[in-house]
Amino acid sequence: MKGAAAILIAFLVAIATVNFMAEPASAVTCAAVNKALAPCLSYLTGGGAPSSECCNGVRTLKSMAPTTTDRQTACQCAKDAASRNPNLREGAAAALPSKCGVHTNIPISRNTDCSSIS
Repeated sequence: MKGAAAILIAFLVAIATVNFMAEPASAVTCAAVNKALAPCLSYLTGGGAPSSECCNGVRTLKSMAPTTTDRQTACQCAKDAASRNPNLREGAAAALPSKCGVHTNIPISRNTDCSSIS
């Protein structure tokens, strides 16, 4: 009986460990990406420098996408949003992360192949 209990406990610990090691489903949503980048719209369409709120949004975008799947999802959301805005300046969009001092490989562009993001 004692051996069976030990085996059961070992089995439950093994299952719990596997559950914690499994990669969670992507938590990135287009609504969250749009909300993060909304303060950047005036910079992306008009020029000047990105606001502190915009740069906070870029940092938020980076932090919400730690995995490849998350980055690909965020990229597609940003691409879709960029495609809906004909006034978006591609150069400003490409420069946005560096203007904010954020290193991220989530481009904001109408022309990005998001499946190539790693």
